[in-house]
Amino acid sequence: MYAVLDIETTGGKFDEEGITEIAIHLFDGHEVVDTFISLVNPERPIQPYVQKLTGIDTNMVRSAPKFHQVAKRIVEITEGSVLVAHNAQFDYRILRTEFRRLGYNYERKTLCTVDLSQRLIPEAESHSLGKLVRSLGIPVSNRHRANGDALATLKLLQILLDRDSGKTITAEVIRAETLGELSNRQLRMVETVPDETGVYYLYDKEGSLLFLDSSRDMKRSLNSHFTGESAHSRSLRKMTREVRFEKTGSELFARLKAHTELLENKPAYRPKIKGRKMKPGNSLRVNGDSFELEGADLLLIDAGRSDGERAAIRIGGEGIRGMGYFGLNHQINNIPILETLLTPIADPKGGLGVAAAYLREKKVLRILELNKST
Repeated sequence: MYAVLDIETTGGKFDEEGITEIAIHLFDGHEVVDTFISLVNPERPIQPYVQKLTGIDTNMVRSAPKFHQVAKRIVEITEGSVLVAHNAQFDYRILRTEFRRLGYNYERKTLCTVDLSQRLIPEAESHSLGKLVRSLGIPVSNRHRANGDALATLKLLQILLDRDSGKTITAEVIRAETLGELSNRQLRMVETVPDETGVYYLYDKEGSLLFLDSSRDMKRSLNSHFTGESAHSRSLRKMTREVRFEKTGSELFARLKAHTELLENKPAYRPKIKGRKMKPGNSLRVNGDSFELEGADLLLIDAGRSDGERAAIRIGGEGIRGMGYFGLNHQINNIPILETLLTPIADPKGGLGVAAAYLREKKVLRILELNKST
C-alpha cells in the first residue's frame, strides 16, 4: 500500500515549521481506497511568502483542527504503508517533527517520486513536480495546495509504477528513512543541500576537504552518509562540520566534474566509483549510436542548471576537450565562441572513460557533430 501525501507548512526557521494543510490518498496499486484531507491550525504564524504561494492564511486555519486532533487519523491511514511524496524527505521530516512535539515516534518507509522519476525517466528536462507532470500530460489543478499536489503525485506514481514493470527499481528506491537519528547540526546541513543533481563537498572543522562526490540527488546522498553504518559513514558523520555544493543539471557533467576535482584536491576520503571506467577504444556509443573517435569532434548537450541553459561536453579522439554551459544556439554553432565557454579538464583521457561508462547505460539530450556542422 502507498500513502501518497502532500503537506503545506507555515515556512519559517528549520525545525520550527508547522503543518497548515495535509492530504493523504491511500493507494493499493490499482485504486485509492481511503483519503484524508484537512486544513490544520499550526498554532504559529504563516510566513507571508507562503500565504502568497498557497493562498492559505491565518483566517483559513483559525478554526481548523490542531495537529494533535488529526494525529490519530494520520497514524491509522498510513499504518503499514509506504509514504510517497515528491521530495519525501521534506514531508517525512515535517511529519516526524509534529509527532515528536506530541512525544510520539512516527516512523514509516518512504518513496520519493523525485528519486524514482530520475531512475525511470532520466531524459526528463526537469524532475520538479510542476514541470514533470506537465511534460507527461498529467492535468493538475490547485497547485501548491495539499490535495492538488497529492493528486498530481498520485498520477505520477501510477505512471512510474507502470514503467517499472518488475518493481525492482521501486523496491530499490523505497527506504526506511532514519532522519530522526541525525543530530540537529546534521539535519541543518542536510536541509541546506537541494535534492538536485550536482557535486557536494564535505569539510572538517579546520576547513579541509574530507570528501566530494557527484549525485542525482545531493540531499539524499548526504543523508545516506550521515545515517549509514559503515566505517566510512561513521567517520564522515563525526568529522563533517560544513557542506557545500554546486548544481550541474546534467548527471554526466557532475560525474566529470567530480572526477576532475578528485584528482586536483585529493580529499581524505574517496567515493565509490560509479560504474566501471571504460576504455572506449576507437568508438563511443552515445544515445544508441556509435561514433568513431579518430577525427571526431562531438558536442554532447545535456540539462543545464536552470531553464534556458544547457550543459555542453566536447569530446574528441584525445578525450574530453572541455565542459561548460550555454544559453543560445549561436554560442555552440560558432566554434570560437564555443571554445571560450568550455573549460578543459585535467584528465581528458580518464574523463573519456568516465563518460563512456555513463553513456553505456544513460542518455544525454542530444549530440552535435561539430566537424559536420561547420
